[in-house]
Amino acid sequence: MFSNRKLVLLILLLITLSVTAYVLIVVIPARLAEKAYDGARQLGQDFREAFHFTPEVTVNNTVVLQQQVPILELATLSQKFQHRYEWRNTWMKSTKKIEITGTFEAKAGFDLHKKFTISIDDTVATVTLPAPQLLSLEQQHDVVFRDENGLWNWVDAADRSAAMNAYTADARRYAEQAAFVADARQAFEARIREIMKRHGLHAAIHYTPTETIERR
Repeated sequence: MFSNRKLVLLILLLITLSVTAYVLIVVIPARLAEKAYDGARQLGQDFREAFHFTPEVTVNNTVVLQQQVPILELATLSQKFQHRYEWRNTWMKSTKKIEITGTFEAKAGFDLHKKFTISIDDTVATVTLPAPQLLSLEQQHDVVFRDENGLWNWVDAADRSAAMNAYTADARRYAEQAAFVADARQAFEARIREIMKRHGLHAAIHYTPTETIERR
């Protein structure tokens, strides 16, 4: 049988090993991941300033920045919003969680690669342009990770990568369903009507579909 002293030493050893494993598996990867995401965003910013082009930047199989090439866009609304997402994984009835919170900036407006026409007939100006859409969604620099380990199912770097991808996709789904696009449309129509009014014209505004799907 163990003596009391040996039992105490064994408990202290187990606690030390657990704390060391937690630091190596959870704390250090979390800090490295946050630094990597910030570094990737800065890299994208440097490319944008030097070449007016942002490449796709990937960190640990996580797309941090989407590729952006110069396109002709009319952004009529820019809106920041807070987003929260909780990622879960269960293994052998042990559940680990990662909660991610942060801010995104959504820009909604019009892709003017598609035809934009104004046809004037007497006092009526018929404006035809593509339907408004979400143009971009940019993550800000305030991402916060909160990890919660299961009893034997611990959070690792691969989990954090998967959670980050899911968090970004969920934010895009929210932005596409929110009122940003409708607000961009209203702001645009108000500006167009104001311009036309100064010229004594009435604006009739028509939108073409964002996508054309061929059905058979």
